[in-house]
Amino acid sequence: MNGIWQALDGPNWNLEPHAADFGTAPQLGAINAVPPGIGFVDAPIPYKPEMLAQRNENYKNRMAFDPEAKCYLPGVPRAMYMAQPFQILQSPNFIMMPFQFAGAVRTIYMTDPKPAPAPSWMGWSNGHWEGETLVIETTGLDDRSWLDRAGNFHSDELKVVERIQARSADTLSYEATIEDPKVFTRSWKIHVTLYRLVEKNAQLMEFKCVEFAEELLYGKLRKQPAAN
Repeated sequence: MNGIWQALDGPNWNLEPHAADFGTAPQLGAINAVPPGIGFVDAPIPYKPEMLAQRNENYKNRMAFDPEAKCYLPGVPRAMYMAQPFQILQSPNFIMMPFQFAGAVRTIYMTDPKPAPAPSWMGWSNGHWEGETLVIETTGLDDRSWLDRAGNFHSDELKVVERIQARSADTLSYEATIEDPKVFTRSWKIHVTLYRLVEKNAQLMEFKCVEFAEELLYGKLRKQPAAN
């Protein structure tokens, strides 16, 4: 699995099947429009009724609330299927996953599994092999990250079990089982294909997105001219 991988630009827009829609900045026209998607889940995400209302509110206000827009760390599983590459580096005791977006990093501990020491954006990941399948259990995730740009979200009770297996030399099958009894009525699964970047000069580039988010985060604090 060593290499640089990337999902196509689909699941990060919306994990569920959806039609095309207006973007967050209509003045950008089609550049910012939401593309249609076939979906990456087996069935509609099983929200509790009050939590579904929160998801819908998130979508309406995604420009202000989506953590991606603010350059926050993407969390798990979202980091795995954003439309920016990440790298897998294997060793017997650890698997490292550096991500291009916001310089995020995951460490998967392959020996001596331990509980999460404290909640964090990227959580705490323990892994093991089941034959040719890498299985990762991540806990200790706080509630600040989202699952996609459509406002799908979770609480601090989220547990993610990922299963990653080679489909071919240059594709990986990625499955994430989502458990969060505070938000969902049952567990559910995400299915995504990851593609190896095979270009001769493939590499992770710097995407220090903080500077692009400063206006969104702090523009309201700018001093205004005094009224005459």
